[in-house]
Amino acid sequence: MASIEEKVAGVFEGAGARGWLHAIPVGGGREVGVGADEPVVIASLFKILLVLEFARQSAAGQLDPRERVLLTAADRLGGWGTAGCADDVEMSLRDLAFFALSVSDNTAADVLMRRVGLDTVRLLAAELGLDRTVVVGGPRELLESMLEDVGARDEAEFAAVFPTLDAERLRRLRVLDPRRTTRSTARDVTRLLALIWRDEAGPPRACALVRELMARQVFRHRLASGFPGDVGVAAKTGTLPGLHIEAGVVHRPDGGCYAVAVFAETRDPGTANPAVDAAIGRAARLAVDHLSGADLG
Repeated sequence: MASIEEKVAGVFEGAGARGWLHAIPVGGGREVGVGADEPVVIASLFKILLVLEFARQSAAGQLDPRERVLLTAADRLGGWGTAGCADDVEMSLRDLAFFALSVSDNTAADVLMRRVGLDTVRLLAAELGLDRTVVVGGPRELLESMLEDVGARDEAEFAAVFPTLDAERLRRLRVLDPRRTTRSTARDVTRLLALIWRDEAGPPRACALVRELMARQVFRHRLASGFPGDVGVAAKTGTLPGLHIEAGVVHRPDGGCYAVAVFAETRDPGTANPAVDAAIGRAARLAVDHLSGADLG
């Protein structure tokens, strides 16, 4: 009989991808791991750590979450939310945090990073014992590295050049190399989530805000796709060419609560691959069912 790790690996193989996974009960106990300690690119998952630092500073009175910020054309980066706005937008810091987690807004996250500080986000990772987690910069730094790596002067030029790049050249981009970009391990990510859900990553008010915002993520095609409607999923996605990522906490109707981090890499550098997205949900379901005993009937 195949082990749970073999079953999980088989799900990724069936979708034509390589996968990494770690799942644990939020309260501790057994685990399921596939490559759980290998360094992986985390892309937008770093926004969980960023918003947690914002929430901690807010709870400590170091900043006012109602502080207004004007986002102009100079702030806009590619992606969802305010990143796609044609005109200047003004909003509060806490609304920037909402957009950063709910729709993975790169512009909102970049402006929020400037306000809370890159160094404090790095210090937070160290404080929480995320020893394998490295944040090299915010969305702007990662985008600038992509432009530089393909010789593009701006996003428009990058959009024109991108379709002409072959898979081998794409794989040489720094943002896809865990040795040279923002990175972590699946185990570090589930540790972060478990600490947040246990109110051990900061003041309870700060942890509660992160949980609330992750529960409001609009994307349901990865982790949540593997579970029935009566199972709650609070999660955060991450996407780069050839990389499909999601981490979150699964709440079963019986009260079981499980932190799961899943990473999938495909040979095809495209960002749209429904089969791989669905495989993330299936792999997470296998792991959670195993930990909960549901796979035993």
